[in-house]
Amino acid sequence: MQNTTAPFYDPLLSYEDNYEQGPFGAFDHSPESPVKTNHTSQFLDLEVNLPFGIPAGPLLNAKFVKAALAYGFDLCVYKTVRTKAYKSHPLPNVLSIHPKGKLSANLDTVLADKNYTTPISITNSFGVPSFNPDIWQPDMTEAVNAAAKGQYVIGSFQGTPGNSSSIEQDYALAARLVNETGAPILEANLSCPNEGANKLLCFDFAKVERVAKEIKNAVPDKPLLLKLAYFANDSDILPLLQNLDGVVAGYSTINTLSAYPVDEQGQPALGQNRPSGGVCGDAIRWAGLDMVRRLSRLRQKLHHHFSIVGVGGVSSASHYQEYRAAGADAVMSATGAMWNPNLAFEIKQAINR
Repeated sequence: MQNTTAPFYDPLLSYEDNYEQGPFGAFDHSPESPVKTNHTSQFLDLEVNLPFGIPAGPLLNAKFVKAALAYGFDLCVYKTVRTKAYKSHPLPNVLSIHPKGKLSANLDTVLADKNYTTPISITNSFGVPSFNPDIWQPDMTEAVNAAAKGQYVIGSFQGTPGNSSSIEQDYALAARLVNETGAPILEANLSCPNEGANKLLCFDFAKVERVAKEIKNAVPDKPLLLKLAYFANDSDILPLLQNLDGVVAGYSTINTLSAYPVDEQGQPALGQNRPSGGVCGDAIRWAGLDMVRRLSRLRQKLHHHFSIVGVGGVSSASHYQEYRAAGADAVMSATGAMWNPNLAFEIKQAINR
């Protein structure tokens, strides 16, 4: 185990302080030696320098997105937004976890603390905070406009019960608001771990179908990605893929695996009111790869053409290549990128050899 470098999101500070003061570490200044790829790739019919980036989560605003773009992350997902302001959970929001081997999908109990070492896995518990659209819309527009040739900013959004007449209508409204920023790709977050491991929207196929169709009716001319959780069997997700053929352009997976983080005394590390939290990083790479292989296999079986974005535990060039070999059309890293701002450059160097 090795100590890590300073992450661009400071886990010791609140979400609000990170938003105002960040990004930190290397993201606080321009890269010294940018690396470019010798060729481009196609993703969602767009020409991208490298189909690698940072998923919804750590890129809180335009300052974070601009830094990520400068450091060669060519697909950047702007932090999930809502149609109305929504407060973040209080500290702690990010803790290091130390599972014994890989984390299972069965709500494991894991030790959590502030000892951030590699290979790094973390629990994150924010509650998908959001500012009001009058704040995030101009900021997202600024982030979208910062993308250079071969780079794209993806707008992530989530519906909120009670904000509109129905959750489907609120997702559609959020999509329209994101579309107004000029984001070339939309991503609907259906798998927030803070809603409870068994209550994720992505497991309610009938509702997902309604949500996806409402979004496409609202914004018919932009590719739509759905952010999914882990499905353990082909049969578990097959009906969803069949029902959404021609509606959804692709799937981003996985979000996290849920677990019970505890401190050294065995007490809930995130507080008594938050016994569970989403886990990302090295401990869930197996699940991300498993889902990519599953989607790739079913895509071929169904003769569908949706794109696959592989997420989970990517912290090296070899991890990127492993996801691509598994069938991912694009790959993203949150935890690995947070603690290694040069990750995209490292992957580009490996590819250029």
